[in-house]
Amino acid sequence: MKFGSAVILAGGKSRRMGFDKQFLQIKDHYLLCWHGEQLATMFDQIIVVSNTPELYRGTPFVVVSDELRHQGPLGGIHIGLKTALSQNVYFLACDMPNINLDYIRHMQQYVSQSHAPACVTRYGDWIEPFNAFYSRVLISAIEAYLATGRHSLFDFLETCETFYIPEAEARQYSPDWKMFLNLNTREDFEKWRSLSLAHGFDNAACGKSCRR
Repeated sequence: MKFGSAVILAGGKSRRMGFDKQFLQIKDHYLLCWHGEQLATMFDQIIVVSNTPELYRGTPFVVVSDELRHQGPLGGIHIGLKTALSQNVYFLACDMPNINLDYIRHMQQYVSQSHAPACVTRYGDWIEPFNAFYSRVLISAIEAYLATGRHSLFDFLETCETFYIPEAEARQYSPDWKMFLNLNTREDFEKWRSLSLAHGFDNAACGKSCRR
């Protein structure tokens, strides 16, 4: 398959949040599982990368742990790509609460046309490494890069052919940049949760996999 697999990177240390972000909840649902069910409307295979896989027993997700430990986000991308059934794989971090399916479809068009092994979005002089696509052809390149002792995902992307979507173009889908929002602190999360509940967060669409 050219497309079909999506990966959610879960867990990791979060000093500013004060606890593991994969435990973020809204109402009686884990945010990560809610994400998984949204992505399942578009992808056939949902992979969760977590070093505490026991948390996801009984869910419909494929759950894997880092094969290359202590390598940061690149370690999660590596095992996600190795597990994926499709050639091109969508990646999301578990602390990104706003999924924009229209933008994901937009990225897929670029991936199909450019044949670049990575498709990410620019943000000024910065880039957004998640809410992005990576190809399985990068597996060996990631392994070789990590073997040198380097860990930076941003530096790695400079070593391979990467398609960059301009910020202005991405803002046509998300003018306020909410689709790239990261919940880094408790204050960030409480603000997002309050707004979501005020705008009628619908957990009726969430199945059993989302329940605590």
